[in-house]
Amino acid sequence: MKKNMREWTTSIINSQKRLAMPIMTYPGLDLIDKKITDAITNGEVHFACIEALSKKYASSATTSIMDLSLEAETFGSPIAFSDDEVPTVTNKILCGPEDVQALRVPKSGEKRTAEYIKAVKLAAATISDKPIFGGIIGPYSLSGRLYDMTEIMIAILSEPDTIHELLDKTTQFLSSYAQSMKDVGANGIIIAEPAAGLLSPDQCHEFSSQYVRRIVDAVQDDSFMVVLHNCGADPSHVPTMLSTGALGLHFGNKVNMLEIVELLPETIILFGNIDPARIIKNGTADEVADATSNLLNSVAHFRNFVLSSGCDIPPYTPIANIEAFYGALADYNKNR
Repeated sequence: MKKNMREWTTSIINSQKRLAMPIMTYPGLDLIDKKITDAITNGEVHFACIEALSKKYASSATTSIMDLSLEAETFGSPIAFSDDEVPTVTNKILCGPEDVQALRVPKSGEKRTAEYIKAVKLAAATISDKPIFGGIIGPYSLSGRLYDMTEIMIAILSEPDTIHELLDKTTQFLSSYAQSMKDVGANGIIIAEPAAGLLSPDQCHEFSSQYVRRIVDAVQDDSFMVVLHNCGADPSHVPTMLSTGALGLHFGNKVNMLEIVELLPETIILFGNIDPARIIKNGTADEVADATSNLLNSVAHFRNFVLSSGCDIPPYTPIANIEAFYGALADYNKNR
């Protein structure tokens, strides 16, 4: 359902209660008794995860699966699949300028992207009480999977023109994929650009942010919001992340959120950043509740903060821990 997302961000800022939007889809598998491979290959199963979580938890928005193998596979990367682990890229497909020049830009909807688009379309047609965010990888993180993450770090120094050509191609595809999400009814996207956190702020601007900006300019408007996620970023990356024009920024658990929120304009929504693996999946329910309460109290004076996980909450996270996360939020709001 179409929503005015600028009004949604304003409603967050004006809310008397603190809201939450964890990046969470895989835990829905336990609610519908399905496996990882079911969700990442079948849009209807993927949607069922989204719907089950949306009905069970008071999230301010829903999110599709953050799958950092999906777009690389669409370009031709080999992928390892498992019922027990999220899919991963197993090898690079590019070795130098000639390979980059010959690289075909796929169409949105090729390979498994069709199933992810289907999941978002079904969610948008069914869930009307909250925004639907699709998920895509960022241009630098995608390029690193195609070129190899170590090799691309070397190449941005030795062959920057080659990497800019590659980034141009990955950005073309990601812009069209984001548009597909928008066309089927999504209210926004979360762009996962974790590899950009490995770069210096200047490198991040040159090899990530300016390309993210192209995606933002292509799709963001009153009805569609872009959230930029970078779980490798630190406070020094904030200016270049802001330069993308994204209306929301999402940070990982490596940063102190109080330091980050103090650097943002009050009109930019900040999301984060409970450790998804060490705390939410592998911690006790009490540890989850304590971490959540501590974070909420630390940023209590800032209206533009939305409670979230630091990254995608892993499969097979105990339901008791997710309920502890939401329980701590409810207790905090009760006492405000």
